[in-house]
Amino acid sequence: MANRGTVSNNSALISMIADEDTITGFLLAGVGNVDLRRNTNYLIVDSKTTVKAIEDAFKDFTSREDIAIVLISQYVANMIRFLVDSYNKPVPAILEIPSKDHPYDAQHDSVLSRVKYLFSSESVAGDRR
Repeated sequence: MANRGTVSNNSALISMIADEDTITGFLLAGVGNVDLRRNTNYLIVDSKTTVKAIEDAFKDFTSREDIAIVLISQYVANMIRFLVDSYNKPVPAILEIPSKDHPYDAQHDSVLSRVKYLFSSESVAGDRR
């Protein structure tokens, strides 16, 4: 498989923007990474975290070439919904996940909304044939 400016299979990271419990679980599973400049692949969001800090982390993670997937708690994604919804690159993929204190709401999931849109437009195109 040719590398076209995307991450290679050997170096792909998962980044996370979520609450402390979610991040801790993924860190215990071995997902955490700290590079030579002490940059991490996660942002712990708590009551003191500003929306600007979340926006900056999202922009950073989606522009890094070593990240293949960005996991973001759905309630955090709702804080920066305009950025999440306007993001349209295939890599890194953005996946919204539930958190312990905030259940998953399918109506706010940007990926699910896009999939529903694609299937509805395919069914409309299929009816025209």
